[in-house]
Amino acid sequence: MKALVEDVFVGAFGEVAREDAATTRLAELAAHGETLAFTTDSFVVTPLVFPGGDIGKLAVCGTVNDLATAGAVPLQLSCSVILEEGLEIALLRDIVRSMAETARQAGVRIVTGDTKVVPHGACDRLFVNTAGIGVVRRGVAPSSAACRPGDVVLVSGPLGDHGAAILAARGDLALETTVESDCAPLHRLVGRLLDAVPGTCFLRDATRGGLATVLNEAAAASKVGIELSETAVPVRDAVRGLCEILGLDPLYLANEGRMVAVVPGDAAEAALAALRADPLGREAALIGRCVADRPGRVVMDTAFGGRRIVDMLTGEQLPRIC
Repeated sequence: MKALVEDVFVGAFGEVAREDAATTRLAELAAHGETLAFTTDSFVVTPLVFPGGDIGKLAVCGTVNDLATAGAVPLQLSCSVILEEGLEIALLRDIVRSMAETARQAGVRIVTGDTKVVPHGACDRLFVNTAGIGVVRRGVAPSSAACRPGDVVLVSGPLGDHGAAILAARGDLALETTVESDCAPLHRLVGRLLDAVPGTCFLRDATRGGLATVLNEAAAASKVGIELSETAVPVRDAVRGLCEILGLDPLYLANEGRMVAVVPGDAAEAALAALRADPLGREAALIGRCVADRPGRVVMDTAFGGRRIVDMLTGEQLPRIC
């Protein structure tokens, strides 16, 4: 175990805590703000490698993005892995290198971790847990309960890429598609938005359950109605086609590199400009607004001139997508 950890993990991550806990000077954290943000997530995606990413990249991006939704600057991550006996070391090396490279690109450090090996059949090849800490930027406080009538809803880019890429990569349905996962760290994109609109009301990365579930949570917490325009919601043709073939709804597909934001109506143009100035937000769009009617309900004006209720996802549309 010592050889595995030293060779595979420490060799990729660089300096990590050799003790039972990593330590950080409080002054280093306080330089960024006054409020600490802390999150954790587990990743069990199958397949482990998919178009546009792998479970290692996904773990770093997912945790960084969870911190970003709190308006935090991500600083440090932990990495714990559960390995099934028999997992190929070459595959593990590739995933760990991907994780280390993604962390470097995101400007965060992996400072501590843990490794366990379980008997064959006790887990599905490789599970990853990451926890992260960051510091909330001064003067910002996004919350699912902060949306008000007159606010507008933005997304940072086309929806459903990750869910569609994972589904196609499994090969169960013999589908061919060029769609790649949108997996990406979004904290710099969020930083641009918060610089332009410090009063941003709500931020959420639309992962499991997709856009529909995220907005239902915001509508319920804020006691507002949310109205969407189907023609304004960006979805790639390849994703839309895949959904039509399989009877899926792109509003519920998982995303790993898309941020949903609610901002005051008078800040819509500034928010869109800030998002589109970032490479990860070039296709950002305004897709709806918050209203006083139908509190707690999300509705959509369809492309055919009708109106439909967009409910919370009540089942598991795609298992093991993150």
